[in-house]
Amino acid sequence: MTPQRPGPGTAPGPESSRAARQRARQAGRAVGSGAKVAGRGVAGAARATGRVGRYTLRQARRAADAEGAGASGLSRLIELHSLNAAGDAAVAISLAGTLFFQVPTGEARGQVALFLGLTMLPFAIVAPLIGPFLDRFAHGRRWAIGATMALRGLFCLALASAVVDESRWLFPSALGCLVASKAYGVTRAAAVPRLVPHDLTLVKANARISLAGVVGAAVSAPLAGLAAFAGPEWALRYAFVIFSLATIWAIRLPERVDSSAGEGTLLMLPGGSEPTPGRRGRPRMRIPGTVSFALRANCGPRWLSGFLTMFMAFLLRENPIGDWRPEVLLGLVIGAAGLGSTLGIALASILKRVNPALTVVLTLFADAAMALLAALFYGLVPLVLLGLTAGLSQSLAKLSLDSTIQRDVHERVQTSAFARSDTTLQSAWVIGGFVGIAMPLMPRTGLGVACAVLVAWLVFVLATRPGAAAPARPGGTG
Repeated sequence: MTPQRPGPGTAPGPESSRAARQRARQAGRAVGSGAKVAGRGVAGAARATGRVGRYTLRQARRAADAEGAGASGLSRLIELHSLNAAGDAAVAISLAGTLFFQVPTGEARGQVALFLGLTMLPFAIVAPLIGPFLDRFAHGRRWAIGATMALRGLFCLALASAVVDESRWLFPSALGCLVASKAYGVTRAAAVPRLVPHDLTLVKANARISLAGVVGAAVSAPLAGLAAFAGPEWALRYAFVIFSLATIWAIRLPERVDSSAGEGTLLMLPGGSEPTPGRRGRPRMRIPGTVSFALRANCGPRWLSGFLTMFMAFLLRENPIGDWRPEVLLGLVIGAAGLGSTLGIALASILKRVNPALTVVLTLFADAAMALLAALFYGLVPLVLLGLTAGLSQSLAKLSLDSTIQRDVHERVQTSAFARSDTTLQSAWVIGGFVGIAMPLMPRTGLGVACAVLVAWLVFVLATRPGAAAPARPGGTG
């Protein structure tokens, strides 16, 4: 008799049940093995990412501590500046989407023009007082730097709420962020000379700080961009966290940042390099002609930077090139400027033996020539080259100015010199931005005007060049 197979409604036999259980166990083992493999892959990737992150952090700290910067406390200021740049990048990304790409062009131009106009008053009146104020009060520079960070954190929280609610506090809060950012630049410039180790020149110290800012912004920008996908308010909340950490970092700066022994105030007028007695026995000094010349030349690249930032933001939105999106085009131009700035910092060690006066003139000439080229052959490649040249010129010109102040300005008044020069350059940027907003959105016309302004400024700078270099300061390095 042959056994009958179970029908559709008949329960399976013992052999069928065992086979089904065996197949289920095999499937379970396969799934478990796959999960283990995936888990090991994720864990391995996490360990690799952690090792890369730790290695990068160690290398960054090693670079910051090199040449005596760790012992002098300069490394802490370098780390602080990287946090500052990271927070600024997050604020810029959030406001770019809020001010430039979500508001009609005509309305945005009027609002941003008012915004820049309001910033000129604090720069022209308040900023020049920061350096003398800090020189007068010996203890407080660390707290002043920390206050600029804390204020920006609070303004970021206010901005986050204003962006969500479309509140009228949007522009006042953005204005507060900008003013606090510029105040940080002045207070940081006042702190740098106190933390430079003996084996490191001031120009190299400033180059290292600037490079840390570029790295901080480059690392922070993608994170802020991811946060901005959830809404611009989340990029601002991310910036609040960064500025909160920076506030703690500022307070932990070395105590010598608060020292003002042997310093004096500075008169921004052409003259000799020897200090003379001032009120309450504090030395006063007239700025050397070489420093005045370098500062005037620096105003050209800084003006172009402000002009391009505002002009291109509206021009590329209203007149995009080809099928490129305005945000992408603006990112390419700004990215090229950032790359140029980084290249300028890297080239600083190579160009350190070149006459700084020659360097600032060449950078101004290069900006004018590239603006003319972009006006004649308007397109994506000329614009990217213009951004690259503008960033490179601004970086090299600023480092040349720093070395000129180090060489020709007495140690007792270098703090005031850096504070005043930084204020002048910030004002030049604001004026350039205001001109960029006021220009009609015609590419060749706007870039042609920029070229004409730079050429006229170059002629003025060369006409006012001092006939002979000022004598080196006593005890200084050439």
